[in-house]
Parts: sequence; C-alpha cells; structure tokens
Amino acid sequence: MTTFQRARSEEQRGIRRQAILDTTAAMLEEMSIGEVSLNELSRRVGLAKSNVLRYFESREAILLELLDRAWRQWVADLPALVHAGIDQDAPVSRRAEQFAAVIAGSLARRRVLCDLLSAQAGVLEHNVSPQVAARYKRAAVANVADIAALAHQHLPELGDSAPQLTAAMIMAVGAVWTHARPSPAMLAAYEADPSLTAFKLDFVTALQEMLATLTAGTIARASA
Repeated sequence: MTTFQRARSEEQRGIRRQAILDTTAAMLEEMSIGEVSLNELSRRVGLAKSNVLRYFESREAILLELLDRAWRQWVADLPALVHAGIDQDAPVSRRAEQFAAVIAGSLARRRVLCDLLSAQAGVLEHNVSPQVAARYKRAAVANVADIAALAHQHLPELGDSAPQLTAAMIMAVGAVWTHARPSPAMLAAYEADPSLTAFKLDFVTALQEMLATLTAGTIARASA
C-alpha cells in the first residue's frame, strides 16, 4: 500500500490518478470486476475513499477508463497480427475465416479486456455522469473505427459495412466471454450430467465461429 500526501499541483494530481488506475488494473488481474470495491482500492492505493472519488466519480468511471486503455492497447497490436495471419491473395471466404481466427486468438490472451467488454453495457456504463459516459463512448467509437479500417484493408469486400461488422464483433466478444465462463454451480451441473456439456463453450472456438459467420454474412449482404 502507498500512502500519499495531499496533491497540490496538476502533476501530483496526475500521479494520483495514474496510481488509482494502475492499482485497479492490478486488482483486475487477481479478481473479477464484481469483486473490485472502492474500499479495497482505497486501502491498496493509500487514499481515503473520499479522496479516490475526487479523481474519479465512481468505481465504474475508473473501470471505463481502464477499458479504453486496454482496448487501445489491443487495437495497437492488431495490425501486425492481422497482417501476419491473413493471406491477402486468398479468396475472400478464406480471408474472412483467417480474420476471425486472428481476432479470436488475440483476445484469448486479454482476459481483463474481455472481462471489461462483457460488463460494458450492463455494469460499467451505469453509475457514471453523462459527461463520463460521453467521453468513454467517443473513445469507443474511435476504437471501433480503427478496427473497421483494419478489417476493410484486408477485406475490401466489406465495403461500407466494416464499422457495422466491427460493432457487432465487439458485442459478440462480451457475450461469448460471459457464456464461456460458467458459474461454479453450472460447472458442477456439467460434471453431474455430461449431456449438458453441449452448452459448455470454449471461448476461442465459439468466438471464432461467431465472428466468421458475422464476417461472411456482412460480406454477402454488402455484395447483394
């Protein structure tokens, strides 16, 4: 735990904000989003809870900023992965499959990003002011646009539909991630009744299949 003196300059306030973000990020490596509390965060960062709320208006505001940070890091890494994973001379159907495989594979190693994306609409966008919500949504729109531009570069057959595909992909990531991480009770049910395991999903496999279907469907509609 770090103990801070009162921040008296803009630089010091920036250091406090960064410490809060970094501490929350470290907590997310250890626990689920639902387990991250302001009380524990305050203890770890060495600030009173009221002081944490001077820098961020709520727990959700902190998590939204971390989501944007994780999302931008992913977007920055994607071009090299997509370039290496897609054969630009392959037929469009093959490139669509390769694109889906690259996206799914890249997210398998980003648990925190997937956790945050799965909680985005149902949890993180609540308990924040319109100003914080708008700031986050502008950043999200920019992130979607960057991925859409990358998709269009390797799948020009998408035409003007690349942004719609990308937005659908992000929603799919959150949904598949949630369903691929069943509760302890559901895991026990699967073990007790193996016939139920048909509903047990492997994240990468299920996401790749869904993204491939979304991509192929979007291309088909764009060409119709």
